[in-house]
Amino acid sequence: MPQTPNPAPSSRAAAAENEGSSGKPAASQETSSADSRPLDRYEQSQVRFRTVFENAPLGQKIITSDLTIRQANQAVVDMLGCASVEDLVGHKIMEFAHPDHRADWQDLQTRLWEHKLPAFTLETCMVRKDGSSFWCQIHSVLFPDEDGELGYTILEDISERKSLEAKLKRVYDAQETILQLATHDLKGPIAHIELLTDLLLREVASRSGEAPPPPEMVHYLSLIQASCAHAHVLLRDVLYVGDLDENGLQKRPTDLHAYLTEQLDLHRLSAQEKGITLTLDLAPKPIQARLHPEKFGRVLDNLLHNALKFTPAGGTVTVGLREHEGKARLTVRDTGIGIPSKLHNNLFDKFNPTRRAGLHGEVTTGLGLFIAKQIVELHGGAIWLESREKEGTTFFIELA
Repeated sequence: MPQTPNPAPSSRAAAAENEGSSGKPAASQETSSADSRPLDRYEQSQVRFRTVFENAPLGQKIITSDLTIRQANQAVVDMLGCASVEDLVGHKIMEFAHPDHRADWQDLQTRLWEHKLPAFTLETCMVRKDGSSFWCQIHSVLFPDEDGELGYTILEDISERKSLEAKLKRVYDAQETILQLATHDLKGPIAHIELLTDLLLREVASRSGEAPPPPEMVHYLSLIQASCAHAHVLLRDVLYVGDLDENGLQKRPTDLHAYLTEQLDLHRLSAQEKGITLTLDLAPKPIQARLHPEKFGRVLDNLLHNALKFTPAGGTVTVGLREHEGKARLTVRDTGIGIPSKLHNNLFDKFNPTRRAGLHGEVTTGLGLFIAKQIVELHGGAIWLESREKEGTTFFIELA
């Protein structure tokens, strides 16, 4: 920082001399006081700044455009393991940058002094005087000075946070790996149980000329078969959750009229078997949106599956498409039993504890709506619902 200017004693002495020779002490004293007032305020502001700067608990330093340290407080001295401020002032900050992270400071230099960004924040690794390293968050603000523009920089030691993040990531990665392996490995045994159950049921059915098997045997085999089907659905959903990744979401422009028509065809047989009318209500003009067709199809699958699951025979499920304020808005509306308002807040939760079995005995994993919401949000959209008991439910999806 430029040194704080001191009041010029010669000016004050001259004012006193004038006072004695002119015989007008009041006017001279008033002029001298007015002249010194801005200078006093400047001195006071400098004192306040130095007090805050030097006693701040976070590291604070001022650097020049070539990353030379002009000033530093005691917190920076302690952080870098130096003996005094003199060990820092006049040195380049690059002397304390970790070799693998020198580019971070070059980036800061470019952003502030070349691109003229008013402020810049980064996380980088620094090296202490004893050679040990630590993670640091840097906030730097550009400000004008008589010698050019300087960078006012705040340093915060974030080593504990970075260590905790690394531990949590290792735990998460380990859990995800175990879950993925367990899920994949479970699919084989469950498929074998399902196959053997199916063979037993066929064997029972083929013994037409013999004594019929006990009814409970057929019942138990059917329960095993249903449990296997439920396990397959659960495993499929768990694997799908692990596969949700924005980086792998390759979207492309999609004609929603043709897309929705094709998607509904996949559900018409199920609707017919349950005695439910499945209709499509499209906008008069074509509407496009950027989609990952396969993943977004999972959203529609889940919503239509739910609608058909909770709509009694004779009801209607309608998929609608309109343009609303420049965005594509899809709706899935049913005339089913509706959803109690007390359940609305938890419907999109993972393993939703309020999940219900369908009217036709369909099982659920509690992951369907959670998956739907994740996919919609990965598309930059939003999903919500309106529902009343015995009056049906409408899910809304809005895409940019």
